[in-house]
Order: sequence, then structure tokens, then C-alpha cells
Amino acid sequence: MIFALILGFLLLIIGIYGMLTQKNLIKIIIGFSIVDTGTHIIIVSIGYIRGKTAPIIDSGVDLKNAVNAVVDPIPSALVLTAIVIGLAVTALMLSFVIKLYQKNKSLSIDDYQELKW
Repeated sequence: MIFALILGFLLLIIGIYGMLTQKNLIKIIIGFSIVDTGTHIIIVSIGYIRGKTAPIIDSGVDLKNAVNAVVDPIPSALVLTAIVIGLAVTALMLSFVIKLYQKNKSLSIDDYQELKW
């Protein structure tokens, strides 16, 4: 799982770099999505415990020993929720970019000076 943790941090760094260095609004949104995916991988890799099974109580898991035999389901549930929220935020950002493009016919962030302080 150390590979997944390294991959998550690598995606996080690449996404932040993409958001900070790009001028195209679509590329900035892609950077945000990469950061989001990296965060999900980090949370899942931290919540994983080697040698344990999925948190499903059935005939394969003894009921008295279930606490010691299964992985904590909270990180997985948080990641599922974060995926849905990230998808909604990405869709909202893309809809804003579409409206900005319809108004100014440009995707460059430098062309939107009226939005700066």
C-alpha cells in the first residue's frame, strides 16, 4: 500500500502544480480533479490494513472476532462521499466556464480582469 500512498501524493502535487501554473480554465479544472483523485487514493491507502477483509459480516467472518478481522469502513465511506461531492463541484466549475466562454469567447484566465481585485 505504500505504492498507492506515493501515487496519491504524486497526483496531489501534479494537480496543485497544474492549477497554479496553467492559464486555461479547463486545464485548471483538470488540475482540481487530479488533486481530488490523489486525495481519494491517499485516504483509501491510509485506511487499508494488510491481512484484513472487507467490512461485510457473513459466514466467512466470525461474529465475535469481526472487530479484529475487518477493515474500518469509515475511510471508504468518506471517499465515496467525496467522489460524489467532487463530481458535483467539477460539474459546477465546468458550467461556470461554459458561461464565461459564452460571454467573453476566451478560456484564458488573463482575459477576465474584471474579476480581479
